[in-house]
Amino acid sequence: MGAAMRRIQAGNALTAFGIGFTVPFLYIYVAQVRDLGAATATCAFVAFALGALLALPLTGRIIDRRGPVPVVMGAAVAASVGAISLGLSTGVVPILLSALALGAGQAVMQPALATMIVWCSTPSTRTRAFALQFFMQNLGLGIGGLIGGQIVDVTRPGSFTLLFSIEAVMFLVLAGVIATVRMPHAPSIKDAVPKDPAQAGGSGWKRLLEHKAMVQLCVLGFVIFFACYGQFESGLAAFGTEAAGISPSTLGFALAANTGAIVVAQFVVLRLVEKRRRSRVIALVGVIWTGAWLIAGFSGLGHGSAMMAAAAFITTYALFGIGEAMLSPTLAPLVADLAPEGSVGQYNSAFALVKQMALALGPLGVPVGAGVPMLYIGIFVVVSLGIAWLALRLGKRLTPVQDNPSLLKGAPAAVAAPRAAAVAEPVSA
Repeated sequence: MGAAMRRIQAGNALTAFGIGFTVPFLYIYVAQVRDLGAATATCAFVAFALGALLALPLTGRIIDRRGPVPVVMGAAVAASVGAISLGLSTGVVPILLSALALGAGQAVMQPALATMIVWCSTPSTRTRAFALQFFMQNLGLGIGGLIGGQIVDVTRPGSFTLLFSIEAVMFLVLAGVIATVRMPHAPSIKDAVPKDPAQAGGSGWKRLLEHKAMVQLCVLGFVIFFACYGQFESGLAAFGTEAAGISPSTLGFALAANTGAIVVAQFVVLRLVEKRRRSRVIALVGVIWTGAWLIAGFSGLGHGSAMMAAAAFITTYALFGIGEAMLSPTLAPLVADLAPEGSVGQYNSAFALVKQMALALGPLGVPVGAGVPMLYIGIFVVVSLGIAWLALRLGKRLTPVQDNPSLLKGAPAAVAAPRAAAVAEPVSA
């Protein structure tokens, strides 16, 4: 790992550490500490998501034209301002505006950092680089959440201000670290000029939408994010507390099991998946998550003891974590390998936008999970099987190297043609 990659990964981990201080406590902060009620707390989450949805469509083109470094730095400063403002705000409007800035800043960082990782890696090393990023993110979030939980006190608003201040400082640390990164080539406007005739003409979004493999990957990504991340703290939590009788403390253990499974399994899983076809790895995740939803359904049947229900629910979250560990070295590198030259930022931003849309729609599962629990489980069993089907279908559109980058090793002369075909496909598909 080069110096540039080490600094990118370190900055990413420190940022996740700062975010971990506040993410679990945002609802409590707005609704109880500032005494603005559940409706305002919900609106704060909406504002957070809205900031992301407004910023991401513009982000990719800027990354490809100006390079990812200034974008990360600008996003980090915006997120820092949003975080400190949120910690000091007491009224509805300031809190919503702060959440909007924080959401936009955090969202823009994702594709910009991903593009930096792409620029500092090769197709054969990219899988491991993104796996390390995901590992460091979860480790940072987990440690930050644990420490933050020891600091917060609902009777002392100042304790929450301290948390948001720590988060704000970590964003500025990220900006400082990224400012010292020397990228493999200097970002400039000419880097965004299409170098392949297939990229000429039309807007970046038009070319992307004509790229059938990328469109299929975005559809698959939406289903994945909606079925997993979109349900963690919304529909699945509602199902657990209402149907399975899971206590809030058990829900906390389940979330900890999810993070623990990722941290423990990440590099073990990486060795198993990095030489296998990406489409089949994603399909296997769909199968694993199908089992996770079935186990969750068992916890809500009421046929066992409370301890059995709790164990089943925690197992569900752990299985989701194993699936996430399999996806981290798979999805993001695949987005990068599908991107034509000069469009990596556009493709990363589009995929980040898909994720934000899925997360924004995730709470739609709450009324079903709480009111019609077995229907909720049935829906997501089918959705998880759909992930496996969509992944196998996507695999038919990928070149052998895109589906299995380990083929690059030992066969350098054989990969030029597949790569050329991959670059040409966005318009011809």
